[in-house]
Amino acid sequence: MRLVFAGTPEVAVPALDALLASDRHEVVAVVTRPDAPAGRGRHMVASPVAQRAREAEIEVLRPERPRDPAFLARLAEIAPDCCPVVAYGALLPRAALDIPRHGWVNLHFSLLPAWRGAAPVQHAVLAGDDMTGASTFLIEESLDSGPVYGVLTERVRPTDTSGDLLTRLAFAGAGLLAATMDGIEDGTLDAAPQPADGVSFAPKITVEDARIDWTAPALRVDRVVRGCAPAPGAWTTFRGERLKVRTAELAPEHTEAAPGELVAGKKAVHAGTGSHAVRLLWVQPQGKKPMQAADWARGVRIQPGETLGV
Repeated sequence: MRLVFAGTPEVAVPALDALLASDRHEVVAVVTRPDAPAGRGRHMVASPVAQRAREAEIEVLRPERPRDPAFLARLAEIAPDCCPVVAYGALLPRAALDIPRHGWVNLHFSLLPAWRGAAPVQHAVLAGDDMTGASTFLIEESLDSGPVYGVLTERVRPTDTSGDLLTRLAFAGAGLLAATMDGIEDGTLDAAPQPADGVSFAPKITVEDARIDWTAPALRVDRVVRGCAPAPGAWTTFRGERLKVRTAELAPEHTEAAPGELVAGKKAVHAGTGSHAVRLLWVQPQGKKPMQAADWARGVRIQPGETLGV
């Protein structure tokens, strides 16, 4: 089939690579978000998908909005059979959905209908799910509600960050998306409606969502740190300034301290929660680079009874 691939961030590149490597399909163009400022110099940078497409010498479409007439006209000229999608980042209007004869097929990183929305992996970690996965489905105008072609499952490991889990799903999901394209071309794959039960939503994680509540149980604090890594990054405050908690781990249950209270030893720094303490591993003070928590604690000379989050 002639394919136009839609995607933007690094997590979409494995799927694009899988389709480029297929001997059954031809990726004739990609659709991605416009170049955006990045880095300290805020220079305009092409998306990872655009950069990969340029390496593969295929056309790159960067509409400001997918409803732009010039974009819709060019897509109609290309006349793709199907448009596979991974983390494109913009809502598709009916006028775009109607162009490919097999529609737009999204690779979504959850077991639909669970965690529909922008941040399914983060919400799976935050919720403490033991199992998640990926689904391919036919895009409709409503949010992630279309019929499903295929699924794969992935165990959520106790120490997984969202970044860890998303990386595994991106590579496993690439194979699922390629297999879905094969099945659509063969006519051997039918999409099944999503069940009405089990629907949950995964809106984008905000900076405020990533703020650590030290009165919550240790298990919840651990999930917030892992679920918000690498972005937006769990955070708290110390002496009136923001402090990011990059990594932490559950301490033995007998390790106790008041919520937010810091207990610094020579090699370990613990913070109290609503149950037992967590051990801080890597932190990032405001305006500085990440550092080991023990080094940070020695530098700031934590006083007895000092508390995070005040």
